[in-house]
Amino acid sequence: MAARDGAPLTGLAPVVRDDTVLVVLGSFPGVASLAAQQYYAHPHNHFWRIIETIWPPPQREMVGWCYEKRIAWLLAQRVGLWDVYAACTREGSLDAAIRNAILNDFAALAARGPQIVAVAHNGGESFRHARRVLAAFPRPLESHRLPSTSPANASWSFERKLAAWRAVFARHGLV
Repeated sequence: MAARDGAPLTGLAPVVRDDTVLVVLGSFPGVASLAAQQYYAHPHNHFWRIIETIWPPPQREMVGWCYEKRIAWLLAQRVGLWDVYAACTREGSLDAAIRNAILNDFAALAARGPQIVAVAHNGGESFRHARRVLAAFPRPLESHRLPSTSPANASWSFERKLAAWRAVFARHGLV
């Protein structure tokens, strides 16, 4: 979903509860995610497959569940989702094409998630803003740079991505 005539695109709302311990911050939703109004909606993005592998759900193949059920299940694991950008202009889905970006309100995120102790940045573009995220929290917070789950990150195998993601979740007692 490219912005017509350069109009800004608006991101998705945060997915956080008051018992969230770790928030995964992406950069900005891709075309498929904006069209579906769902985080990580592109069928080749590894996010939901990684999550399903780290915490096998009671039923097989969580990625086939409806979005609302996946989100509820993720929140039950005490993991939240958001992006570093609230809005931007962009043609296509690549982070390199992001222009005129406006950062999200991380102080509001801190208030919504009083138990958040860590942020996991899903890729380098998100991690570029790690200092700003940390500065918005009134308490110490750990920040982790994880390999992007995007299909554009083909240099990392699924297994390498999984190992990196699992290590961060384990560090915070989530697995």
